Amino acid sequence: MAAAAVLPGREPGMSPGDPGPRPGRAPARTAAPETGRPPAVTAPSPADERTPSGLRATARIRAAPDGRGGTALPVLSGAGPLALRRTRKQGPRATVTIVGAMSAPLGGDHLTLTAHAAPGAQLTVDSAAATLALPGPDGEPARYDVALSVEHGARMRWLPEPLISVRGSVLRQSIRVSLAPSARLVLRDEQVLGRTGEETGRVTSRITVHRAGRPLLEQQIDYGPGVPGWDSGAVLGEHRAVGQLLVVDPDFDGSPPPPRPLGDGASAAVTPLAGPAVLVTAVAPDALQLRRMLAGAGRFTTW
Repeated sequence: MAAAAVLPGREPGMSPGDPGPRPGRAPARTAAPETGRPPAVTAPSPADERTPSGLRATARIRAAPDGRGGTALPVLSGAGPLALRRTRKQGPRATVTIVGAMSAPLGGDHLTLTAHAAPGAQLTVDSAAATLALPGPDGEPARYDVALSVEHGARMRWLPEPLISVRGSVLRQSIRVSLAPSARLVLRDEQVLGRTGEETGRVTSRITVHRAGRPLLEQQIDYGPGVPGWDSGAVLGEHRAVGQLLVVDPDFDGSPPPPRPLGDGASAAVTPLAGPAVLVTAVAPDALQLRRMLAGAGRFTTW
């Protein structure tokens, strides 16, 4: 994939598997006051901390109505490799794009991103490129934790580009979602197992969704070296891309989409959940075909 060749923060000539330099954040300096005293030096932000085992970074997004029919972003705080940019506005919806400021996650890293939509807000979160899970120097696993919360009458679209599991990497990803009864959600989660012609790393991804305090979805996938049968015909077979599209919409109450295969083959399926939600699961030979299948399920979204 073209996105896999862009690794911000690396020196020219370094291979994608080389963790490269991981500079820490320099202390911030404030402007010198008029009294002539030297500028104060503040400690590095706790949201971006480099430890012997890897990088610790936390990014935060909060969306709220702006009082003029749109959505404001009172909190937009990136850290480490998670740089956040407000990229465009579409009617009442605000869009935040995650831009990789350095190669991450490497083995030993722990990245956290939280996104909160206050009552009535409309928020889309996407990313500028695919995320590469890379091996670290000590063989430690990396962690990437995402927490999403959507309050009454709010709408959130979580639509990042795929996660690519690079050979030798170990990543544990979790996505936790909390929804109010009238909240709406579109969540896309895609994994690509290895780059072109490359063996995959180990990836474990868990999605947990609660609506009105009650469980709506609990799902975990586990692929790669050390997982029995993951590449057998009973699981993925020859496929190396897998994804899910979750749509939660109160309009599904009483009339959810029926369960059925999606597309020409049996590599995608539509499953209504025990609630106003539908889950589309797909496997494909590569990321392009996977995205096409999940895009075809977009008609379940009416907002």
